[in-house]
Amino acid sequence: MAILTAPGLATGMAYAAPAAPVAPATPGAPAAPAPQPGAKSLEEVRKEIEELYRQAGTATDAYNQAEAEAKAQSDKIVEIANLIVAGQERISTLKGRAGAAARAQYRSGGLPPGAKLALSEDPNQFLDGANRLRQGEKAASDMLTELDRTQADLKRYAEDASAQWALLEANRIKQENSKKQIEAKIKAAEELENKLEAEEKARLIQLEQEAQYKAQTAWLSTGAMKDVNGVATDAGKRAVQYATAQMGKPYVWGAEGPAAFDCSGLTSQAWLAAGKSIPRTSQEQLRLLPKVALKDMRPGDLIIYFDDASHVGMYVGDGAMVHAPRPGRNVTMAGAGSMPIKAVVRPDA
Repeated sequence: MAILTAPGLATGMAYAAPAAPVAPATPGAPAAPAPQPGAKSLEEVRKEIEELYRQAGTATDAYNQAEAEAKAQSDKIVEIANLIVAGQERISTLKGRAGAAARAQYRSGGLPPGAKLALSEDPNQFLDGANRLRQGEKAASDMLTELDRTQADLKRYAEDASAQWALLEANRIKQENSKKQIEAKIKAAEELENKLEAEEKARLIQLEQEAQYKAQTAWLSTGAMKDVNGVATDAGKRAVQYATAQMGKPYVWGAEGPAAFDCSGLTSQAWLAAGKSIPRTSQEQLRLLPKVALKDMRPGDLIIYFDDASHVGMYVGDGAMVHAPRPGRNVTMAGAGSMPIKAVVRPDA
């Protein structure tokens, strides 16, 4: 079976988080009010909150991706601006050389070659001068060609800069829209949760744990972990150590540490700490990192969840993964099968 790779995991045992015990009723405490007709059950509320946060996670991925693209576009605009400055300086130099050549030709009198030969006292000297003249004409022609090419480059740079500005603006709008969606989904989920009494909130956490436990045990019962015994690479061990060291820190959308993380912020920073730069978002991690079969999974690999790849956790061994779950929760360890798995990807393939 899998090797021990993270604190709290028993070697040789597949991870299955225990279902939270039901808190006993306090003697003399009033019974919980009976649900009103048509009122949602706490389980229905849990599912609604979970779905709102999952939608917020999807929007967070879109926000993070737009932010990464905007950064790349800003860097490209700076690069283009430097090319334009260098091109303008080159044009000034070339124009200066062209002016000097024109002045030199004017001082020579601009006589045609036949007249210069007739007036020359030494034909050999004339031929030598004519050869130098041809060399000078070629240099002047090359200089004008270079001038034309540089001016064409400047025109292309200007067009590229305009295109990058347009993309930057489009991504700014995309970021704003994603941010509004995130804030709206989180607000709706928080409002649902805030309507609950303290006992209901505690029970909500218990229901979350029970749902995860149920999903994990169902996943394990399929034999999914039967042949999973991959050994972490040195880089994988460093990534796992970083990720597990963040346990207890809060989830904050868009955060990349060190005080808080979102799901892909945790995995990308963990692998950066291990010396490997990987894509920022779970969707890009799925798209760009090599996929591996579940049976070949090893600690340090990333598990992408849900059909829209809106969540990611890091496999740490023994059927467990570490992840930043959602707003209102902290970085924690959970069963690798506690959510629907879409794919497994490997940063250090």
